Amino acid sequence: MKEFRQSILFCRRTLLTASALSLILLACAQLVAAPCSQIKAQPEPWVRVSVNLLVRTAHGFYLSDVGQQAYERAVDNTASTLRRCQLEHDEAFGARYREFVDYLGLLSLARLPDHELGFTVPDKQYFEETRQYVEIPDFLLTPEFLREVSRFETLNQAKALLRKINETRSRDHQLIFFSYRSRHLGTPDNDDSFLRLLIVVPGNAAQRLPEKWVQFGVPDPRARAPVRNVSVVSALAAPDGTTNVYFKDNFRTYHRDGSITIKGRWELGEGDDNCATCHKSGILPIFPVAGSVSRDEKQFVDVVNERFLKYVVRPRFDKYLDATKLGPGIGSTADETIHRRFGSAFANTTVGKSMICSSCHKPDGLGSLNWPMDRVVISSYIKGGQMPFGSELRPLERAELYRKLIQDYFDTDEANPGVLKSWLLGRLRQRKLDEPAAASTH
Repeated sequence: MKEFRQSILFCRRTLLTASALSLILLACAQLVAAPCSQIKAQPEPWVRVSVNLLVRTAHGFYLSDVGQQAYERAVDNTASTLRRCQLEHDEAFGARYREFVDYLGLLSLARLPDHELGFTVPDKQYFEETRQYVEIPDFLLTPEFLREVSRFETLNQAKALLRKINETRSRDHQLIFFSYRSRHLGTPDNDDSFLRLLIVVPGNAAQRLPEKWVQFGVPDPRARAPVRNVSVVSALAAPDGTTNVYFKDNFRTYHRDGSITIKGRWELGEGDDNCATCHKSGILPIFPVAGSVSRDEKQFVDVVNERFLKYVVRPRFDKYLDATKLGPGIGSTADETIHRRFGSAFANTTVGKSMICSSCHKPDGLGSLNWPMDRVVISSYIKGGQMPFGSELRPLERAELYRKLIQDYFDTDEANPGVLKSWLLGRLRQRKLDEPAAASTH
């Protein structure tokens, strides 16, 4: 019992540094592997330290890929203890730590080799069941179009083919397309490839035909190495106002005879990525690098972003992921907590007034910006001026806003924990239960 308490104290006091993450894992290994009888007799200390371990290693991984191994070990060890002690089947434990149990369930699933997408079903099952939603339309798979769209020098010819296709389509089903340079993300096959051709193919919700956002990676001018990726993000609106979103990455294969074929990246055995890490709102808005969209195509950027707003109110991932089990996101802390963390005067500063991400990014809005999340996307949107929408901040203020949002989310302070820790410990749920009682006493 003495060693048990010492492990708790060490994990509470350790600072978040690269070397400290290793020390955390070593010192907390004994706690994570504690006897089940001890954990069941004293669940709160074990949960508290396990949450600290998860949040700190997640923070380390968010800041740098160097922290990936420590984070994955924390997830694996904690989930292993849950299973070993059958805590997920303990009704009392599940009721008290519902958020923690559900969260670990999703994180540990994503660690399985056949759950690279991060969904609750194996990747093979997901692609089999969603094939009708994520297939690339046949008119984008013709040999001529694939040849022209695969080189920057012939991109205009590819667009000419799309305009010709539009001549045969009704006004409501016109393809919307433009090329641009992405601000932050390369393609899955080339981190340094930022040129894109986006083609929005309208759907028909009444006929269960989703709208498809098909995006071809395009090589830089005079680039010798080809870009393989072709992504599909599909959105299907439901009568209840929600939108189900589906994903698939495809790779082009360039054959010696000059032909080009396309097949799913996962089906080619080249892995895949956790979709919800980047796509919190399902479809993402398009914020091109300034000057990368031609004058005659700029209007279409606004058009597709207007369509984005139509599809991202209450985004869902069908039966494959309940995103609410990943908890609230950055910028969702109550005012009094912000005051305690950054001082009472902070709320009246420009930065303080801008910590409002959850006013839009919430389950019934654009989706919460929660862990797991992509640091490149989050940093780019905040520092690049796209979030918070409508806020006018100087570059230094945006940098401060980003730092404070991340600090507030991952903080493990015992007296004033951040968003993720508070939620995992059930404090946010308890706070909501206490609010009506507090109001009735006044």
